[in-house]
Amino acid sequence: MAGTWVFVEQRDGNIRKVTFEMLTEAKKYGDEVSAVVFGKGVKGLAPEFAKFGADKVYVVEGDIFADYNTGAYVAQMVAMINEFKPNAVLFAHSFNGRDFASRLAQKLEAGLATDVIAAEISAGKGVFTRAIYAGKALAKAEVTTSPILATIRPGVFGVAEGAGAGAVVEPAVAASAGDVYQVVKEFKPTVSARPELTEAEVVVSGGRGCKGPEGIKIVEEFADLLGAAVGGSRASIDSGWLGHELQVGQTGKVVNPNLYVACGISGAIQHLAGMSSSKFIAAVNTDTEAPIFNVSDFGVVGDLFKVVPLLVAELKK
Repeated sequence: MAGTWVFVEQRDGNIRKVTFEMLTEAKKYGDEVSAVVFGKGVKGLAPEFAKFGADKVYVVEGDIFADYNTGAYVAQMVAMINEFKPNAVLFAHSFNGRDFASRLAQKLEAGLATDVIAAEISAGKGVFTRAIYAGKALAKAEVTTSPILATIRPGVFGVAEGAGAGAVVEPAVAASAGDVYQVVKEFKPTVSARPELTEAEVVVSGGRGCKGPEGIKIVEEFADLLGAAVGGSRASIDSGWLGHELQVGQTGKVVNPNLYVACGISGAIQHLAGMSSSKFIAAVNTDTEAPIFNVSDFGVVGDLFKVVPLLVAELKK
């Protein structure tokens, strides 16, 4: 068995923090740890993975891998797994990671644990802790098929540097144009000076209580003073006050910052599923019975249009 593989989450050479979190965690399993990276012009990233303990770095380059494509990525990974036979493969619980891992599991007829917040992996068996019922309970899932597959929630594992050999392995390209059954004609990334939502240490979100774009502007000013990412509940997203890429919740993104501030968000179970594992939660809401206060470490019962400007004024001082 070729130990534990960590599939690298990157875009245009920018490595997502969750990759280093998974590498750090994988070192605890006492077996060979490898980073696996697909893309175009990504070979130069190999030393970064070695810094965090990667014994090997499997690099697959080519135009077909320049942008994420389920068919090509799965075909390539299936061929590599059949050749090198890893014990486990970890993916980020991101949009691409969830898509990739689930399709791969189907192809391999292997078990898959998703949205994992704790893991114990040994030869031939993985025991994973997952949040269920929108975070109201924890469940343990055991995967015994080969290889063991799991998607890891960003932000739940720490990051620690630990030198690895970082030997580069370049497997043969097994995917072909015939595996590409979906073509992205144009890709327009959202450009923002703020931290990326799922990797931010602080997140400030606005909900229905913002009442419109003006309320969102107050939230954004507060977030910028904290150096925070901006998020939103489904109500603010569906109203068009914020972009869909900023939705926090069961049908949006799962965040796990050190501080989460909810402004004008009632705390429906779908929203709590995306942020309740944050290390510290603060909330501002006019409703004393709002569910958000049940998970908050600190709450202010008040109008965000009055409370948040006071916080902004104090921070500016």
